[in-house]
Amino acid sequence: MSSGNQYSKDRRQFLITSGSAIAGAVMATSAGAVLAKPSMERKRRVALVGTGIRGTNFWGKNLVDNYGDVLEFVALCDINPGRVTFAKSFMNVSCPTFTDFDEMLEKVPLDLLLVCTTDATHDEFIVKGLNHDIDVITEKPMTTDETKCAAIVNAQRKSKSKLIMGFNYRYGHLFTELKDLLHKNEVGRLVSIDLNWYLNVHHGSAYFRRWHGERDKSGTLLLHKSAHHFDLLNWWIDSDPVEVHAFGALEFYGKNNPFRGKNCRDCRYTKKCQFYWDINETEFNQRLYTDNEKFDGYIRDNCLWRKEVDIFDKMVVQIRYANNVQVSYSLSTYSPYEGFRLAFNGFDGRMETWEGLPWLEAQQTDQSKIYETGMAINQHSLKELDNFEISISENFKGYRQIKLPYIRRGHWGGDKVMTDAIFRGISPKKDYGQAATVRDGSMAVLIGIAARKSIDEGRMIKITELTDLKPKVKRSA
Repeated sequence: MSSGNQYSKDRRQFLITSGSAIAGAVMATSAGAVLAKPSMERKRRVALVGTGIRGTNFWGKNLVDNYGDVLEFVALCDINPGRVTFAKSFMNVSCPTFTDFDEMLEKVPLDLLLVCTTDATHDEFIVKGLNHDIDVITEKPMTTDETKCAAIVNAQRKSKSKLIMGFNYRYGHLFTELKDLLHKNEVGRLVSIDLNWYLNVHHGSAYFRRWHGERDKSGTLLLHKSAHHFDLLNWWIDSDPVEVHAFGALEFYGKNNPFRGKNCRDCRYTKKCQFYWDINETEFNQRLYTDNEKFDGYIRDNCLWRKEVDIFDKMVVQIRYANNVQVSYSLSTYSPYEGFRLAFNGFDGRMETWEGLPWLEAQQTDQSKIYETGMAINQHSLKELDNFEISISENFKGYRQIKLPYIRRGHWGGDKVMTDAIFRGISPKKDYGQAATVRDGSMAVLIGIAARKSIDEGRMIKITELTDLKPKVKRSA
């Protein structure tokens, strides 16, 4: 799909219109951010644009296998004819395929469009879908800059349909439990949050060998990856960010390595490079990617050290919210282990949890398999004997621990909870407004855009530089 933004508008138009747009038409309730309950008369007509691994697997085969009673795929679209043909076979559907998105919209009546293309092109398909009054579900991040964000917000304001963000982290059992404890005021008035996220060398490096390593396609990991984390923070804090200060650099991947090759398959440093990855080890990757390179030139196993890599591989972000909560956030991309440290500081105490710290785990896991397992659709535990531990320390008292069953598959079990909510209208057992709207998508990417701008320009960025949306002290009010 074209990465050009044909809906590009003057940035000031975004500043003028987005406040009223988001505060009005797209300021939806939780129920307004899910699809209407399935009709008994016919199945919902669904099309998928972008048939990469996330599209064909989670938003494709998963929906066919588990929601085929309420929806049917009536079209698949991708610029790569080989990839879309494979997707049709893998998903086991009989619908027509397209390499031209406009042709698909013209020929096939749709109720729902699933957008799983390169991040920088999300806006094109979201806007076209909304302009045709088609409901749209998009993968994160919603988009990659404030101008494209403007186009999406304005399209939502005018459309009779809705955009739903695929923020599955909100639905994860651990993260929902943390929201519940905050709602119960377990640490008193919230003061600050510390969140340190670690991508191990297997998972982190994968972003740099793919298109994600080039900022004109991904907007940097401050958008592609951190949008998940920024949305969680917004949801937990229940307030809007007002200013962002960030630091970042590219010091490990890309041009920093002394040697590089064409790609992993065609490299004389195979035995020397610890990051060597055999794309043809699995039939799925071979059939989806390597067999179809001839159509569009997309190389899935690019060299990590290629000079075209221009995103940050280390990032630190400070955020201040309208309710004066402060956040210290970091993202590392070449850690020896995968996981996070998370702490909530309040007037009455501190609540903290963690994942993946090897010296604290009862069972050790294969670091090379953690990402693959986390992306798996079913939600069984990775380590059946382990638990998540949430520690709550109270001022002038002691501390107590809450143990939760360890669920890592399916994004902490959130994938199925989210899809059940979207496609069957089944609310989460603890419903704290997990369903995410255009406003949620906008605020998550605006933090990432502000952070990227702060790093590039060496200054603090106010969110009001990017939007006229007045920050809300309490978003759910």
